[in-house]
Amino acid sequence: MYREGIPPSPPYPQQDGELSSLSSLLCDNHGRRIRYLRLAITDRCNLRCRYCMPEEGIAAVRHAELLTYEEMARLVRLLLPLGIDKVRITGGEPFARRDCLYFLRALKELGLPFLHLTTNGVEAWRYLPQLRALGISGINLSLDSLDRERFAAITRHDHLAEAMKTLHGCLALDIPLKINTVALPDLSDQEIRQLAGLARDNPITVRFIEPMAFAGASGLAAPAGEPLAARLARLFSEAGQTWPNGVAQVFTPAGFRGKIGFIAGHSRSFCQRCDKIRVTAIGILKNCLYDNGVVDLRRLLRGGASDEEIVEDISVAVGQRNIDGHLTESRCARRKQPSMATIGG
Repeated sequence: MYREGIPPSPPYPQQDGELSSLSSLLCDNHGRRIRYLRLAITDRCNLRCRYCMPEEGIAAVRHAELLTYEEMARLVRLLLPLGIDKVRITGGEPFARRDCLYFLRALKELGLPFLHLTTNGVEAWRYLPQLRALGISGINLSLDSLDRERFAAITRHDHLAEAMKTLHGCLALDIPLKINTVALPDLSDQEIRQLAGLARDNPITVRFIEPMAFAGASGLAAPAGEPLAARLARLFSEAGQTWPNGVAQVFTPAGFRGKIGFIAGHSRSFCQRCDKIRVTAIGILKNCLYDNGVVDLRRLLRGGASDEEIVEDISVAVGQRNIDGHLTESRCARRKQPSMATIGG
């Protein structure tokens, strides 16, 4: 008996043959090959970060509206022959959903080359040995302060100790680790240096992210002052060459074991390198963080669509991507993005 809809191994007989006719790589209309899926498994979170959602949280969808683990595993199976070789599990907070670990194991059983996880660390520390054993490729830990009072003020919960357990546990188990810090307008130079110090002493990457305007994040858009990239260059003038690494620009300051980076989430200077699609917890395919969704995959999955039909709809949608997030946002009829917990991290 498997848990919460997770298929036994091997999962699913192949529908409609072996999909050999559908094995061409997934590319968009601008020549960008799509290799990376961000898959949200829940919209629930055990923090209330003030740059993400209101203090009272968001109206969570009913469990029946979420994609089942079986439905998500089917999607991943269909995407693997199309060139998707990296899946990142996000939320909300992934460990806010029951049996998250069992689902991760099911994905590895599909033959997925690279499986990553983004977490706030509140519960993840409990599962690190199991994650290491199943071969997790890396963990991104959201960590906005090393000061307990400031952490609680940002997240509206006093869980810094648990987040640090996840950090130190990853280091002890040699799990590849990245720290993601939202560079809020009141983030001081001293705090930046303190957080960067984690990469000075450890072989990890600390990335600072431009804040974006999401639901409940009034007044937290990127400030008009010193750009984040320039600020980091000033603080780490001894840094080596900066090079692109996915959505981030990263560099290694002198004397550091790890790396420092920044993600231009607001200014979106990385769009030309984007190789990513997203699926929200309710099954909406997104070509871009800033779009309204391009395919209702839940409707297809629950409406009896064949493998070929699902792949065809995904391929057509990816073939209609905008060139960058600015154009996408200008075409969306909304004044503010929904919570990142709703979008999927």
